[in-house]
Amino acid sequence: MTNFFQKLKQGLQKSSGKLTTGISDIFTKQKVDSQTLDDLQDVLISADMGVKAATKIINSFSKRRLNKDCSAEDIKTELAADIEQILTPCEKSFPPIKGHQPFVVLMIGVNGAGKTTTIGKLAAKLQAQNLQISFIAADTFRAAAVEQLKVWGERNRIRVYSGANGCDAAGLCYDGLQAAIKQGDDVVFIDTAGRLQNKTGLMDELQKITKVIKKIIPDAPHQTLLTIDATTGQNALDQVKTFSSICPVDGLVVTKLDGSAKGGILIAIAEESPLPVYFIGVGEGIDDLDTFSAHDYALNILNLQ
Repeated sequence: MTNFFQKLKQGLQKSSGKLTTGISDIFTKQKVDSQTLDDLQDVLISADMGVKAATKIINSFSKRRLNKDCSAEDIKTELAADIEQILTPCEKSFPPIKGHQPFVVLMIGVNGAGKTTTIGKLAAKLQAQNLQISFIAADTFRAAAVEQLKVWGERNRIRVYSGANGCDAAGLCYDGLQAAIKQGDDVVFIDTAGRLQNKTGLMDELQKITKVIKKIIPDAPHQTLLTIDATTGQNALDQVKTFSSICPVDGLVVTKLDGSAKGGILIAIAEESPLPVYFIGVGEGIDDLDTFSAHDYALNILNLQ
């Protein structure tokens, strides 16, 4: 975990640099007044924390510090505590795999969010627990997605169930799950399409896939995970709301936190759509995805350790 803490610190450098520079620029005088509070709120919003979360943080901070002496370091420490308070309800452990065979994970998210890569990284983590994994390539409209999943399968020696380009995704899932049961797989990851431009079509497809899954395993999918690309900023929050309206979302995986200065988006999501955040990613490497810690995140986004 210490190793990932350092990766998180490095990954959030763009976001923490923007925030800490903004805070240092504002607090050139020791006493906190209404103008500095307004300026500070603007800094938080510019880091993609969103108006709702930024307002909540500033209101809390104001009650403690208005018209009182305060250094920039004091500010960062107190803001980190407020941010941690918003994030903590989202800090949840991924549910136990045991008790289900196979444990079915339905992966959803827009194309390009890092969904397929996330599947590969999560599968590697579960393999380390001596679990037998398989993939179902249900994004049947994008040959590139199928090929990418096969690359991860070859890398980790995981069986990938796929069909012809453009074939029926629900039918493929039916056959793939039958094969997984026959092979005695512990976990099955289903990679799905993410074409939000046709929301109705996507909803219909996901409902068909879920219906087929339940025909074979009535209590599945056991987890529906939404992959969110942090570099998209406020659009990521829109994706959470849109996908949650399309199908039940059990938890989030937030990727590419190292790719921009928009790391505050996770705080906006936590305030407005407080779903469990199971994992966060800060790079392309197989070990650059780990469990989410509200405390570690709050410290690193303000560069406190």
